[in-house]
Amino acid sequence: MSLHDLYHQYRDRVQFLMVYIREAHPVDGWWLGGGITGVVTKAIGFTAATDVYDPKTTEERQAVAGRCQSELKYEIPICVDTIDNVVNTAYAAHPTRLYLIGKDGRVVYAGRLGPFGFKPDELGEAIEKYLAAGQSKE
Repeated sequence: MSLHDLYHQYRDRVQFLMVYIREAHPVDGWWLGGGITGVVTKAIGFTAATDVYDPKTTEERQAVAGRCQSELKYEIPICVDTIDNVVNTAYAAHPTRLYLIGKDGRVVYAGRLGPFGFKPDELGEAIEKYLAAGQSKE
């Protein structure tokens, strides 16, 4: 099950929000676009952009996030962490992570760090348990 699938299955009962944090693989950082790494990532179907430089301002980060949302056809609402990485730091989210936050603001589910810990199926199970306990979007 993909995150996209979860969104379509539960969006009427759970509010979804994607927070775009710092770039995981910028050209001027830990880049996946060149050499043998670039060949391997293309061969396995890696879909992330490989031509993005690490944004230096919040506005630049917003532009990269908009491109990501557009190119990957994300329907999930997206917001952008500030350039000082407040959300990323608070949630230890780099490079990627899934969370379920309850209506009371408490963390109900915290997935492991991606890419290997990025498991939408586990988030789906947590959503099911949360809904079964009588929680909802409203």
